[in-house]
Amino acid sequence: MDKNVTLTTGKYLFAIPFLVFGIFHFMDAQGMAGMVPGFIPGGVFWVYLTGAALIAAAVSVFIGKKTVLAMQLLALMLIIFVLTIHLPATLSDMNAAPNLLKDLSLAGGALLLSCIAMGEASSVTE
Repeated sequence: MDKNVTLTTGKYLFAIPFLVFGIFHFMDAQGMAGMVPGFIPGGVFWVYLTGAALIAAAVSVFIGKKTVLAMQLLALMLIIFVLTIHLPATLSDMNAAPNLLKDLSLAGGALLLSCIAMGEASSVTE
């Protein structure tokens, strides 16, 4: 398979779930509000904010604008999820470990895509 086809397909396959997850945040904000750690006030506000951030990250990949920044911010948000939501859950119940590992690997993927976008940015004007 051609390198450009592989890269484009990979970027879109990475971004699509974030778009869907972001939409889910708006469709079930009240249900997801219970996932916001109790020490953080504003439950449903954070669900909407993270939903918008997930959608914005996906759109950035789709349109090829500000992808480096978007992927770095996405990685940061995912690492915050790992530390504030998934790690405490995993410490009390090892069955929560898959969510921790999923978000950790997605953060790594976002950082890799950020590096790829840096290489593209050097040859393409934004």
